[in-house]
Amino acid sequence: MKNVKDFFASHKKISFVATVSAALLTGVANGLFGGGGGMLAVPAYTVLQGMETKKAHATAVAAILPLSAISAVIYIIGGNFNPSFGYYVCGAVIIGGIAGSFILKKISSQLLEFVFYGVMLAAGIRMLTK
Repeated sequence: MKNVKDFFASHKKISFVATVSAALLTGVANGLFGGGGGMLAVPAYTVLQGMETKKAHATAVAAILPLSAISAVIYIIGGNFNPSFGYYVCGAVIIGGIAGSFILKKISSQLLEFVFYGVMLAAGIRMLTK
Protein backbone atom coordinates (compact mmCIF):
# COMPACT_ATOMS: atom_id res chain seq x y z
CA MET A 1 0.00 0.00 0.00
CA LYS A 2 2.87 2.36 0.74
CA ASN A 3 4.21 1.95 -2.81
CA VAL A 4 0.81 2.87 -4.23
CA LYS A 5 0.60 5.95 -2.00
CA ASP A 6 4.16 6.91 -2.97
CA PHE A 7 3.31 6.54 -6.65
CA PHE A 8 0.32 8.86 -6.43
CA ALA A 9 2.25 11.31 -4.26
CA SER A 10 4.90 11.64 -6.96
CA HIS A 11 2.49 11.75 -9.90
CA LYS A 12 0.15 14.66 -9.12
CA LYS A 13 -1.65 14.74 -12.49
CA ILE A 14 -2.41 11.02 -12.36
CA SER A 15 -3.51 11.41 -8.73
CA PHE A 16 -5.85 14.25 -9.69
CA VAL A 17 -7.43 12.33 -12.58
CA ALA A 18 -7.79 9.20 -10.43
CA THR A 19 -9.36 11.20 -7.60
CA VAL A 20 -11.87 12.90 -9.92
CA SER A 21 -12.70 9.49 -11.43
CA ALA A 22 -13.21 8.04 -7.95
CA ALA A 23 -15.44 11.01 -7.10
CA LEU A 24 -17.53 10.32 -10.20
CA LEU A 25 -17.89 6.66 -9.19
CA THR A 26 -18.75 7.77 -5.65
CA GLY A 27 -21.58 9.89 -7.02
CA VAL A 28 -22.86 7.08 -9.20
CA ALA A 29 -22.77 4.60 -6.30
CA ASN A 30 -24.52 7.01 -3.96
CA GLY A 31 -27.20 7.91 -6.49
CA LEU A 32 -27.73 4.35 -7.67
CA PHE A 33 -27.67 2.57 -4.32
CA GLY A 34 -29.09 5.37 -2.17
CA GLY A 35 -25.84 5.61 -0.22
CA GLY A 36 -22.55 3.86 0.15
CA GLY A 37 -20.39 6.37 -1.67
CA GLY A 38 -18.06 6.50 1.33
CA MET A 39 -16.91 2.96 0.62
CA LEU A 40 -15.30 4.36 -2.53
CA ALA A 41 -14.43 7.86 -1.34
CA VAL A 42 -12.50 6.97 1.83
CA PRO A 43 -10.02 4.60 0.16
CA ALA A 44 -9.65 7.07 -2.73
CA TYR A 45 -8.80 9.92 -0.38
CA THR A 46 -6.35 7.87 1.68
CA VAL A 47 -4.59 6.19 -1.24
CA LEU A 48 -4.82 8.73 -4.05
CA GLN A 49 -4.39 11.86 -1.95
CA GLY A 50 -2.42 10.44 0.99
CA MET A 51 -5.05 11.85 3.35
CA GLU A 52 -5.04 10.82 7.02
CA THR A 53 -7.82 8.32 7.79
CA LYS A 54 -9.97 10.51 10.02
CA LYS A 55 -9.77 13.43 7.58
CA ALA A 56 -10.68 11.08 4.73
CA HIS A 57 -13.83 9.95 6.56
CA ALA A 58 -14.81 13.52 7.47
CA THR A 59 -14.14 14.73 3.91
CA ALA A 60 -16.20 11.87 2.47
CA VAL A 61 -19.14 12.79 4.68
CA ALA A 62 -18.88 16.45 3.69
CA ALA A 63 -18.69 15.55 0.00
CA ILE A 64 -21.53 13.05 0.14
CA LEU A 65 -23.94 15.25 2.12
CA PRO A 66 -24.96 17.53 -0.79
CA LEU A 67 -24.97 14.55 -3.13
CA SER A 68 -27.34 12.68 -0.83
CA ALA A 69 -29.60 15.72 -0.53
CA ILE A 70 -29.81 16.07 -4.32
CA SER A 71 -30.44 12.34 -4.74
CA ALA A 72 -33.17 12.49 -2.07
CA VAL A 73 -34.96 15.31 -3.90
CA ILE A 74 -34.82 13.33 -7.14
CA TYR A 75 -36.17 10.21 -5.40
CA ILE A 76 -38.96 12.18 -3.70
CA ILE A 77 -40.00 13.93 -6.93
CA GLY A 78 -39.96 10.57 -8.70
CA GLY A 79 -42.29 9.06 -6.10
CA ASN A 80 -39.65 6.70 -4.74
CA PHE A 81 -39.89 7.80 -1.10
CA ASN A 82 -42.04 6.21 1.60
CA PRO A 83 -42.87 9.10 3.97
CA SER A 84 -44.43 6.95 6.71
CA PHE A 85 -41.16 5.06 7.06
CA GLY A 86 -38.65 7.55 5.68
CA TYR A 87 -39.08 10.27 8.28
CA TYR A 88 -38.26 7.88 11.14
CA VAL A 89 -35.21 6.65 9.29
CA CYS A 90 -34.08 10.22 8.54
CA GLY A 91 -34.28 11.11 12.23
CA ALA A 92 -32.34 8.03 13.26
CA VAL A 93 -29.69 8.64 10.60
CA ILE A 94 -29.21 12.22 11.80
CA ILE A 95 -28.80 11.08 15.41
CA GLY A 96 -26.43 8.31 14.31
CA GLY A 97 -24.40 10.75 12.21
CA ILE A 98 -23.98 13.13 15.13
CA ALA A 99 -22.93 10.26 17.39
CA GLY A 100 -20.52 8.97 14.75
CA SER A 101 -18.85 12.36 14.39
CA PHE A 102 -18.18 12.45 18.14
CA ILE A 103 -16.90 8.86 18.10
CA LEU A 104 -14.57 9.71 15.20
CA LYS A 105 -12.81 12.25 17.43
CA LYS A 106 -12.28 9.69 20.19
CA ILE A 107 -11.07 6.54 18.42
CA SER A 108 -7.67 5.87 16.91
CA SER A 109 -7.12 5.91 13.17
CA GLN A 110 -6.06 2.26 13.33
CA LEU A 111 -9.32 1.20 15.01
CA LEU A 112 -11.29 3.30 12.55
CA GLU A 113 -9.57 1.58 9.59
CA PHE A 114 -10.11 -1.85 11.14
CA VAL A 115 -13.82 -1.25 11.71
CA PHE A 116 -14.36 0.44 8.33
CA TYR A 117 -12.66 -2.26 6.28
CA GLY A 118 -14.15 -4.98 8.47
CA VAL A 119 -17.67 -3.69 7.80
CA MET A 120 -16.92 -3.42 4.06
CA LEU A 121 -15.57 -6.98 4.01
CA ALA A 122 -18.54 -8.34 5.96
CA ALA A 123 -20.99 -6.54 3.66
CA GLY A 124 -19.20 -7.92 0.59
CA ILE A 125 -19.26 -11.46 1.94
CA ARG A 126 -22.92 -11.08 2.85
CA MET A 127 -23.79 -9.87 -0.63
CA LEU A 128 -21.89 -12.72 -2.28
CA THR A 129 -23.48 -15.39 -0.09
CA LYS A 130 -27.03 -14.04 -0.14
